[in-house]
Amino acid sequence: MEKEEEIEECSTACFHLVSAFLACEPPDFVISFARDFGGGFITERVQSFLWNECINKSDVKCNLPYLKRFLKKLIVEIESNGDVVLDELYEKYIFCLASVKDDDLAKGNTRMLRRFSFLFPKDCSQASSCQIFRKLEVALQCSLNMLEGDTGCSIWPSSLFLSEFVLSFPEVFSSKSCLEVGSGVGLVGVCLAQANCSKVQCLHLPWASATENELRELMPDIILGADVIYDPLCLPHLVRVLKILLKREHLNLHLNNGSKDCPPDRRCFKSKETSSAGDLDVYVRKEKIYGNPHADHLSPGLGQRPVAYIASVIRSIDTFNCFLSLAERENLIVSDITETMKPLDLLPYVKSYQRSSVRMFKISYL
Repeated sequence: MEKEEEIEECSTACFHLVSAFLACEPPDFVISFARDFGGGFITERVQSFLWNECINKSDVKCNLPYLKRFLKKLIVEIESNGDVVLDELYEKYIFCLASVKDDDLAKGNTRMLRRFSFLFPKDCSQASSCQIFRKLEVALQCSLNMLEGDTGCSIWPSSLFLSEFVLSFPEVFSSKSCLEVGSGVGLVGVCLAQANCSKVQCLHLPWASATENELRELMPDIILGADVIYDPLCLPHLVRVLKILLKREHLNLHLNNGSKDCPPDRRCFKSKETSSAGDLDVYVRKEKIYGNPHADHLSPGLGQRPVAYIASVIRSIDTFNCFLSLAERENLIVSDITETMKPLDLLPYVKSYQRSSVRMFKISYL
C-alpha cells in the first residue's frame, strides 16, 4: 500500500520523529529525534506529541513487540533525567508487558508493519531550506522469523537504495515497463510492473526453471534488482535470465547513435584488509562518462537496448567476482554507476540505513 501527498511542517525534527516511529527505527534513534524536537529534553509537551501522533495511532496488533521496546527505552530516558512520565505511557507499557509473551518473541512468531515515508522537497532547487515536501508513504509487512519465508528483505539497505534511485530519476523510469528480479527464502522469481500505472503483476518464475520463451514474453524496458548477487550456485541462472531479458535480437546493433558503452573490460574487485571482517573496502575500475553524466544511463527508447539496474551490498568478493566472470562470458557489461547517478537522500530519518555500503550497477548486453 502506498500513498502520496504534500505536507508542510514548521519543524523538520517533528516530522522526522513521526516518520522514524512509523518506520519502526531502533528506539534509540526515535528518542534522539524526540530530544531534537524538545530542544534537548523529552518534555511533557514532547510526550503528549508522541502519544497523540505516534503511540495512540500505531497498529498495536502488528507492532506490539516494537512498542514494548520503545516505551521501555522512552520511560527510562525520561526518568533518568528526573522528568515526569505521562500516565498514558505507563499504562500502555503495562498493557504491552501483559500482551507480549517472551516465548513468542524467542520463537520469532511476530510480524511488523513498517511505514516508510520517502520525502523530497516540492522545489528541489531549495532543498536545503524548503519545508514543503512531497511524501510517498509505503507500508511494508515484515516478518521477524526467517522460517516464515519472509526475511524482511524490503528493509535491507539495497532495497531502500533502489527505491530512492527509482524515485530520484523519474525521467529514466517514466512510461517504461519495469521488471524486478526478486529473490528470497522460498522464492526466486520476477515481478513485472508498468512505471506509469499503479498495477503490479507478480510472477513465480524461478530463475533455474524459467524458459527462454517465458522470459521473452515479458521483454521489459528496465530490469531492477536488489541484493540478488549472493549465492554462487544461483549466479549462472541469474546471468542467464539477465542475458535473455537484455538481449534484443530484432534491434540493429550497428545503429547505436553514438552509444558510449564502455568496452567489456574485466572489472574485478579486490578486498582490502580492515579492522572489521564485515567491513569490506572494494575497488573497481569506474565507467568513463563524457558530457552529461546521466546521458549514458537513461532508460531505452525506440531502437535502444534495455538496461538493468542492480543495487547490491558486496559481502563476498569471491562471489561478486564470480558474477562478473559469468557476466563477461555472456557478453554482459557491468558498470559501477554509484558515483555518477547518486540518488537523493529521501529517507533522512532512517538512521539505521547504511547507504554507503550499497553499490549501484548498470548492466547491458554488448
